[in-house]
Amino acid sequence: MPNWYYDKKDLRNTPSARDGVDYETERRYRKEGARFIMEAGASMSLGHNTVATGVVYFHRFYMFHSFRTFPRFVTASCCLFLAGKVEETPKKCKDIIKTARGLLSDEKFQSFGDDPKEEVMTLERILLQTIKFDLQVEHPYSFLVKYAKCLKGDSAKLQKMVQMAWNFVNDSLSTTVSIQWEPEIIAVALIYLASKLSKFTVVDWIGKKSEHLKWWDMFVQDVTMEILEEICHQVLDLYQPTQAESAPPKIPAMQGIGG
Repeated sequence: MPNWYYDKKDLRNTPSARDGVDYETERRYRKEGARFIMEAGASMSLGHNTVATGVVYFHRFYMFHSFRTFPRFVTASCCLFLAGKVEETPKKCKDIIKTARGLLSDEKFQSFGDDPKEEVMTLERILLQTIKFDLQVEHPYSFLVKYAKCLKGDSAKLQKMVQMAWNFVNDSLSTTVSIQWEPEIIAVALIYLASKLSKFTVVDWIGKKSEHLKWWDMFVQDVTMEILEEICHQVLDLYQPTQAESAPPKIPAMQGIGG
């Protein structure tokens, strides 16, 4: 199977970077594409897994292609179209294009050309080859729920903390964490962040053993605080005023963690 995880050096030496797109512009394009997928998915009532799969395809695609060659909103539409089929929540291409038309300005929609449907359908073949037909993507959501069920403490505070972590996972799609670390590690990092911010200290958990220094030692091996904090910082950076053009869009709410 392909290795879909990249380090910081790779992220600064992408096809777009080699094509003259500076690092901050590429980050903005990735964020705009991801948020477009989230907004289009929400307006078409697609679930969080379909949206997240589309976003991961998008981030992977641009590790092989330049934003100058492939316009981001066309690619984003194509990624959502393919993700819908893979996650068994298919939407017609023309409906995705209609949604895009409603969400994008005239100027941005021009990138779809004279025949938007043909543009997206043609790109789908390139997308499939680029992601090497590796279509199944795991996301932090399922791990977040699994881990949360093992944590002990006041149930109302725990639920509040887990909802915050879920929102952070949604927001993390606008960053590159999904192509830097495994979903298990992202889930741990964002529970850690939410527990800090909601002042919910995890002191006990189901399956606790004497060798476990932290609750996550039960689930992931050799994860340093440096890695967890790097993930947290990427998500928190989304809230900085310089980047806060708009609040991250909402994705369908988390299902209850009980049972």
